[in-house]
Amino acid sequence: MNAGRIALVTGASQGIGRACALELARAGATVALAARNLDKLAGVAAEISAAGGKAHAFALDVANEESIKECAKAVIAHFGAVNILVNNAGITRDILALRMKRKDWDDVLTTNLTGAFLMTQAVMSQMVKGRWGRIINVTSVVGQTGQAGQANYAASKAGLIGLTKSLARELASRTITVNAVAPGFIETAMTEVLTEDQKAMNAQFIPLGRVGTDVEVAHAVAFLASEEAGYITGHTLDVNGGMYMG
Repeated sequence: MNAGRIALVTGASQGIGRACALELARAGATVALAARNLDKLAGVAAEISAAGGKAHAFALDVANEESIKECAKAVIAHFGAVNILVNNAGITRDILALRMKRKDWDDVLTTNLTGAFLMTQAVMSQMVKGRWGRIINVTSVVGQTGQAGQANYAASKAGLIGLTKSLARELASRTITVNAVAPGFIETAMTEVLTEDQKAMNAQFIPLGRVGTDVEVAHAVAFLASEEAGYITGHTLDVNGGMYMG
């Protein structure tokens, strides 16, 4: 449970981020919802409020360093602290490496990896002072396996795993755990563009025989954010139905 904790979730307006925000609120945390689309965030905040939880929306563009700093300051000013950080915001720019433009590479690495690092850095010092924290980075199965047409995305997600392990070593003495959750094929806005035949073909490579849900990823995130996960750090928790067993 996370009663009394303040959780900041990036990319909280939809998909996995929204599910994580709802699950953390259900577990008792007060949730700072951060994303570019404030209208969508207001809807998530209303869902949490209707269920008896507490949440507030904050504007955030994780590709912009100033936006990250301003968001972190605003959340801490409003709630007094950030105890749990979920670095979930991410983008894709899929294309074969032979044709990938430098901007496709830079946009994905800046958003998915640099943004997570800068957001962590922005809230880290007050976690250190409070001598308690939970940082969860949402990576991906393709950061472990690679994927044709996703060299930029896979590199950014593999980078998140390395960042997770390094920060876990740096912050452990302050009772701050740093872990990652690596979803496999999950039903989200990113996968809605696929046809039913494509989805069925992908499911053939999943031992459990089905795609996952954003709620199943959120359950893993909420566990790693809990008191019960206090002796787990530097770990990547796979939520992939058996697609990858490392």
